[in-house]
Amino acid sequence: MDAITQFAEWIKGSDNIVFFGGAGVSTESGIPDFRSVDGLYNQKYAFPPEIILSHNFFINYPNEFYRFYRDKLVVKGAEPNAAHLRLASLEKEGKVKAVITQNIDGLHQKAGSRKVLELHGSLLRNYCMKCGKKYPVEAVTDCDEVPYCDCGGVIRPDVVLYEEGLDIDVMNESIKFIQQADVLIVGGTSLSVYPAAGLINYYRGHKLVLINKTPTPMDRVANLLIQDRIGSVFSQV
Repeated sequence: MDAITQFAEWIKGSDNIVFFGGAGVSTESGIPDFRSVDGLYNQKYAFPPEIILSHNFFINYPNEFYRFYRDKLVVKGAEPNAAHLRLASLEKEGKVKAVITQNIDGLHQKAGSRKVLELHGSLLRNYCMKCGKKYPVEAVTDCDEVPYCDCGGVIRPDVVLYEEGLDIDVMNESIKFIQQADVLIVGGTSLSVYPAAGLINYYRGHKLVLINKTPTPMDRVANLLIQDRIGSVFSQV
C-alpha cells in the first residue's frame, strides 16, 4: 500500500484527527515562508527578518517594523488552498477535531475551519497597546507610518514576536488535543521553531503522519512519511 492510500485509510477510519501545520501550508496560497530557498530569511534587508520581527526591534524601531510588516507579512488577496479546504471539510464531517497552526494569516478560518488554535497569533487581529481597543488589519495596512489609536497608543498586531512567549492557554489546549488524538497530521513545517515544534512529543498514538517537502528532524519518528506539497497530498484524500 502506497503512502497516500494509507493516509486516506487512516482518515477514513478515524473521527479524532488533529492537524498541526506551519508555513508550508500557506506557501501554496502565495504567502512566503521563512526558511525555504525563496523564503524571507534568504532575502536581503537592512536587518535580518528575525531581528525586525523581534519585540525589542518593534519597540525601538517601529517605523522599520511596520514597513517590513506591511511589505512582507500582509499578503492581500491570499485565498485558502486545497489543504485548508480539505481540513475544513474534514472538520464538518466530524473527523478533524482541531487545527493547530503556526501561521498568522487566518486562512484556515477563511476556508471554514472553526476550531483553530493559533500558536503565533493572527495579523487579522490588532489592538491598542495603551487602551486595548481592537482594530481590523486595515488599521495597520491603510496607513504609511506607525498606526495610532484615538487614545494615542500604538496599534500592534496580535502576533507573537521573537522574544515574546506563546499564549499559555493556547499551548495547553493544543497539548490536550494532541495527547487525545488518534491520528496526528503534521504538515508544512520544518519542526525547527520551539516551543511549537515540541508539541509533537505529546502525541501518544501510533498514527503520526508527517507531510513536508523537505526532511525534518522528526522524520524518524513518523509512522507515515510523505515528502510532497501538502496541497497536492490533501487533494488526493
